[in-house]
Amino acid sequence: MEEAQVKPRVRVKAGAGYQPRSVTAPMRARAGYLRDSQSGVIKARPSSLREHRDEVRRVWWRAAGLALDMLQNSGRLKGVADQIIADTIGVELTLNPQPNLAALGYSQKEATDWVRLVKNRFKVWAWNPWECDFRGKFTIPQMTDVGLRNWLAFGESLGMVQFMSPAQRARYGARTGTKFLLISPQKLVQETSEIEGLFQGIYHDANGRPTHYRFEETEGGIKVKRDYRVRDDEGRQLIMHAFDPLSADDVRGITPLASTFRKYLMAENLDDATAQMAHLQTLYAIVLTSEKPSADAFEAFEAMKDVGGAGAADMATDFINYYKAELDRAAENEIRIGAGAGISHLAPGEKLGFETTGVPGKDYLPFAASLHRETARALGVTYGGYTLDHTAATYASTMMENATVHPIATRRTDRIAAPHVLVPFASWLDEQISEGLIPFKGGIEVYEANRDSVLWALCLGPSKPTADDEKAAKAATERLLNGSSSVDVEASANGQDAEEVFERNMYWHKRYTDAGMPSPFARKTGSDPAGGKAEASEKALGKRQDA
Repeated sequence: MEEAQVKPRVRVKAGAGYQPRSVTAPMRARAGYLRDSQSGVIKARPSSLREHRDEVRRVWWRAAGLALDMLQNSGRLKGVADQIIADTIGVELTLNPQPNLAALGYSQKEATDWVRLVKNRFKVWAWNPWECDFRGKFTIPQMTDVGLRNWLAFGESLGMVQFMSPAQRARYGARTGTKFLLISPQKLVQETSEIEGLFQGIYHDANGRPTHYRFEETEGGIKVKRDYRVRDDEGRQLIMHAFDPLSADDVRGITPLASTFRKYLMAENLDDATAQMAHLQTLYAIVLTSEKPSADAFEAFEAMKDVGGAGAADMATDFINYYKAELDRAAENEIRIGAGAGISHLAPGEKLGFETTGVPGKDYLPFAASLHRETARALGVTYGGYTLDHTAATYASTMMENATVHPIATRRTDRIAAPHVLVPFASWLDEQISEGLIPFKGGIEVYEANRDSVLWALCLGPSKPTADDEKAAKAATERLLNGSSSVDVEASANGQDAEEVFERNMYWHKRYTDAGMPSPFARKTGSDPAGGKAEASEKALGKRQDA
């Protein structure tokens, strides 16, 4: 027979019940996020959670002012700005149109010829400031450089597509109406009115899409504010706004130097303090050693006068008068540093010594290098490129630095630099096709119906840096031979257009063969040259087969 289950009884003290634990009570073992150390470093750091776009709006003007001041007054930052432009743009971005023309009745040859015509015409337009720039001053590559500098200083770059009427073109002698106008980001107002959908100078509709930009302009010495549409009635983009958002709600960018301000200025102060201390020690590291008593001796004489004693007061008075005479004599002497350096006189028992400078100390270089590395990392450049210090660099470390930084430069090419080329290119091609200057099958109606697929293009930046060109070339050849890459991929990695490379190679191959000269392109495939290891291996194989 099973025993009946009895409900356990627990005696509870009268008045006692469930007491919820206070949320502020200390826990014996706290796990998870924000577990602090015994020193309380997390608790001591103030922080608050705000929308990122509000934070950008709050600090944008101050951050832009600091960044611009640092770029203008720092040789190191001026150099790293040039380095970023060289890594991101090179001499210029190569336009690589990739339209889908097969669906519009184009054969492969016709599509290739059409793309070649577009690229050649656009290059001529982009390198003519009178044609491409609304102000008539800069080429498209130059405006791309300025845009990247604006991004470094302001965190964003702004431009606008303008169209000159035939009368305006006749006035300037321009052949095309499409012009690109680069605008300083500080001209975009900071006004915010969320009721109107205006946030930091940009109007948004109910879905959060930008509709107008408000710029501050100067007319006849008077500042006026004007609103410009983002797109026209047919959906063509008129405003170019390139920035790197952190949050999905961001509408403006902030300088990438903002995260480096504290450490960069700390490094700058370290350099200034080190230089000042070195100068002071170099000029004034002179020690005068004397056997004469110090202030303690004079205090002892004063005490003797107070205590009393036979002749104590007279002795103290005579001693003080003696040293007063010595001080008067010393005041007439001098130690000269600089032109005509010399010492007029030293009293008996005095010795002049020169100390060596102790600044900078042994910890200066590693500490300064740590500050520089943080700034270089935030800007997306290598430490060697930022400081030109390659003392501890090796082949492996250089290759790893390049492998780490090059994707950042490539991303910056696509996100920040490329819009300076692609936005004016789209408007320019619209004009060329609509006016019949560039033929298109089906005419303007077919083009406008397929505009997005026809305008699809990429911008290729400079080639990936390498520490050994021979090894890089052999690696590219090996990838092509084993089928893990293709000619267009390898050409893009070198900042080249595969179609242009093919056309130039074919042109020069024909020139060589027509002239009866051996063509450099008629070579064996593979990394071994003709008559090298490959030929020797074939001969060895033939001998084995004969045997």
